[in-house]
Amino acid sequence: MEERFRKFAHATAEGAGTSTAFFIAVATIAVWAVTGPLFHFSDTWQLVINTGTTIVTFLMVFLIQNTQNRDAKAIHLKLDELIRCNARARNGMLALEDLSDDELKRLQVEFEGLRERVNHVRESRSSHPEGNEQ
Repeated sequence: MEERFRKFAHATAEGAGTSTAFFIAVATIAVWAVTGPLFHFSDTWQLVINTGTTIVTFLMVFLIQNTQNRDAKAIHLKLDELIRCNARARNGMLALEDLSDDELKRLQVEFEGLRERVNHVRESRSSHPEGNEQ
């Protein structure tokens, strides 16, 4: 059951992201708008589009979330593999998604400091090009 849902969710998310799906949605709204005078812009006429869009939106939230969760897991596994195979990398980085917000903030500050040091070195090298000829 899970595998069938995964395939359906993936196919639906892929299809919903196409230009064809967009133009079908635009055409549906255009047909609905054009039929307004025919139905005297009645409450039922308005209810049709409101109900249709609500149902589609409700279902798409779950399908897209399923696809995003799967993609995020795949990306995490790929990054974990890169960390694992790099001897200089910290293996503690393998499970960052399990850290608390405070722990993530500490790591962010650490990497921002590292980034600033790297930028400082680059700036000093570019302002003193004669020292880079070694």
